[in-house]
Amino acid sequence: MDSTEVATKPHAVCIPAPAQSHIKAMLKFAKLLHHRGFHITFVNTEFNHKRFLRSLGPNSLDGLPDFQFEAIPDSLPDSDEDATQDVTLLCESVRKQNLLAPFLALLAKLNNDAISTSTNPPVTCIVSDGFMSTFTITAAEEIGVPIVLFYTIAACSFMGFKQLRAVVEKGLAPLKDESCFTNGYLETVIDWIPGMRDIRLRDLPTFLRTTNSDDILFNFVMEATDRAHESSAVLLHTFDALEPDVLDALSSMLPHVYTVGPLQLHLNHIPEHPLKMGYSLWKEETEASSG
Repeated sequence: MDSTEVATKPHAVCIPAPAQSHIKAMLKFAKLLHHRGFHITFVNTEFNHKRFLRSLGPNSLDGLPDFQFEAIPDSLPDSDEDATQDVTLLCESVRKQNLLAPFLALLAKLNNDAISTSTNPPVTCIVSDGFMSTFTITAAEEIGVPIVLFYTIAACSFMGFKQLRAVVEKGLAPLKDESCFTNGYLETVIDWIPGMRDIRLRDLPTFLRTTNSDDILFNFVMEATDRAHESSAVLLHTFDALEPDVLDALSSMLPHVYTVGPLQLHLNHIPEHPLKMGYSLWKEETEASSG
């Protein structure tokens, strides 16, 4: 590929939420984009980048000339532990935009490399996990590129998250006290959600089951879906025939909503991807245990 072709190739920076299932879904989607001609920069946190190297091998993230891996710090204390990080601390770090400065520095480096070399094109878009939108939307605005938010969940789940703000405004959450867990309060009917019938409070995301208005996880997921309308498009890991009513409702609420699932089924319909790597942050056991 000559330098002119490289310079005009679309370059998507893909950044998942730093959790196993989110990384796996984003990596599969990135492979599909790469198959369609995108240059990919895949961004993990430094903690998860190191875990991948431990689980898959020291050369596992060498990537391809047009599918590269980068890492940014998450501002949590350094650790070599091979385990899931404290989710509450991680969410609070994202909420405080602690990842914004290193992410912007990485985007600047990628664009500077595009100027100084002929091997990488400039960044043309960001594909962000929807739950990282607190800082990724700000970053996209600063460098002037469109951003797509990929919520690696079903449409009904996303709609449930989208309604949390209304649930708070109507005084239904946070719960008044712990008796609400057992006195039937969670059976309260929620009849205003477009495209979703026969919904009770207990059917909405369980993050609302808190008595603390400052609960970090509750506020984190609520704020992450609050900003969805600021993106160029929202992607959901579902398919049209599965959730037509709620997808129609979401399409009337947001500028552009697209379904991209099931991702593995899409991958099964293309030739084997040249990026040979697994998806697990844990080293797989190769021997069966007896007993």
